[in-house]
Amino acid sequence: MALIELGVTVLDCPDPRALADFYAEMLGWRVAEDGDESDWVEVAGPGGRTLAFQQVEGDYRAPRWPGQDQPQQLHLDFDVRLADIDEAEAKVIRLGAKLVQPDDGKRDFRVYLDPAGHPFCLCMK
Repeated sequence: MALIELGVTVLDCPDPRALADFYAEMLGWRVAEDGDESDWVEVAGPGGRTLAFQQVEGDYRAPRWPGQDQPQQLHLDFDVRLADIDEAEAKVIRLGAKLVQPDDGKRDFRVYLDPAGHPFCLCMK
């Protein structure tokens, strides 16, 4: 084991369960149920990978992409086979994502905003 390993990636948001449901459905992972925690929800994937969603109290300010007036804070890249990119895009849009930068023939990724405004990319592999 390495001295330091990536543990959990955490996204701040106004509604942790709703955003956890979005990513669980998008990735085919499962929401880890914990009835005691409504301000922290985790999504479990293969190999122990975990995404967590933490509720922001008060005035949540979604990142604004591509500007930096309200910085991205973080973004996630998801790999998709080139042949499956249109199907993957249809899925994330159906789940509530918004396309904000389509590929222009020069890039190998498309940029979306999740339902809470976090940018993420579908990267063509």
